[in-house]
Amino acid sequence: MTDRLVIAVSGADRLKFLDGLVTNALPSPGDGLRYAALLTPQGKYIADFFMMAEDERILLDAPAAIAPALAQRLGMYKLRADVTIEDSGLKVSRGTGEAPEGALPDPRHPAMGWRLYGTTEGDDGSDWDAIRVEAMVPEAGAELTGDSYPLEMGLDRLHGVDFRKGCYVGQEVTARMRHKTELKKGLARLRLSGPATAGAEILAGEKPAGTLHTVSGNRGLAWLRYDRATGPMLAGGVAAELDATLLDA
Repeated sequence: MTDRLVIAVSGADRLKFLDGLVTNALPSPGDGLRYAALLTPQGKYIADFFMMAEDERILLDAPAAIAPALAQRLGMYKLRADVTIEDSGLKVSRGTGEAPEGALPDPRHPAMGWRLYGTTEGDDGSDWDAIRVEAMVPEAGAELTGDSYPLEMGLDRLHGVDFRKGCYVGQEVTARMRHKTELKKGLARLRLSGPATAGAEILAGEKPAGTLHTVSGNRGLAWLRYDRATGPMLAGGVAAELDATLLDA
């Protein structure tokens, strides 16, 4: 696996700095991995990542495609804080079989296996798309985009949002969505009648109902308007039916 970058956040103010930005409580050394996201002030997704605490730094394991944007946004908030943001140099390997010594469980879902940080990177060949579709785990660049809200993508179900921690960027919108609204759109799993293409528009009758994203076999993850997903649908011309939503996953 070569698509991850591990960012190190160090300095005397690192804990206060990060705690005011991310959606989850910070881990302490020895706690293992914790999943979190960085949001815009409007509560929309910028990046998701794993956090791991060492004695003198916090490591952020992020997709390589969005890691530069994550580091840049963290730098914008740095101001005069005693914080250093840099590439840790660590590499990431992962798998779903027997975990090697030092590996840590993926905190999102038991099916997502383990992650190991060190000098080598790799992958045990697991069918990650199939696993993610089954467990309804969204991924950056597929289901997770700049238009995503964390609760609509199920980041709370994946232990990525702590509603008891103090304020963070985007917290007000996230809390309001949880307490004052019922999800009417968001992540869903569809059952497909044939081959379908990621990015296909989903139609319920003649009305747009969402977008198909990751496809594995005869199932796929989609962003969907739940109120329009009450009957037969087409995903790029392929018949589709609702298999699960965040409301019943």
